[in-house]
Amino acid sequence: MKKTLLTLVLFFCCVGFSFASDLVEMKTSLGTIKIELYRDKAPISVDNFLQYVDNGFFDGTVFHRVIDKFMIQGGGFGQNLKRKPTAEPIKNEATNGLRNERGTLAMARTSVVDSGTSQFFINLIDNSFLNNSGTTSQTYGYAVFGKVVGGMDVVDKIGHSRTVRKNQLFQNLPEPLVVIESVKRMSH
Repeated sequence: MKKTLLTLVLFFCCVGFSFASDLVEMKTSLGTIKIELYRDKAPISVDNFLQYVDNGFFDGTVFHRVIDKFMIQGGGFGQNLKRKPTAEPIKNEATNGLRNERGTLAMARTSVVDSGTSQFFINLIDNSFLNNSGTTSQTYGYAVFGKVVGGMDVVDKIGHSRTVRKNQLFQNLPEPLVVIESVKRMSH
């Protein structure tokens, strides 16, 4: 009986740990954002994001595209506005059932469906038109893989930043720059 009980306790502990969420803390020049990552629904995107986190890739990057009442995008450019070299693109997981709702974290991509690398965005409002609704490049959508669980006020503050148009690439660049100082895993 004791052995069976111990086995059950160990089983449920292991199950609990396997479903534990991944949490990251993003320190920005305007405050700290805490994000829960959804490994169960978007394992490829979460593993990709955490690889960049663990390598310190995001440290010193900027939010380079900020559009109030839409989203804030970062993860690709340093403070010198030079593009950082990335790993290979990943498979788009936009069919995972997660929706581009206020506070969710999603993979940025080009017009190519499976082109996401390091860039991500946080939705400032519900952006249902970014959800998967088909198989074409225009309808495939953007894969949600996490959600802000602390610091949404910071996200909104970034969203309200004054922006300038520098050139074709930087049409909604915050001025002054909003820097991602560090992104680190948090213990559960």
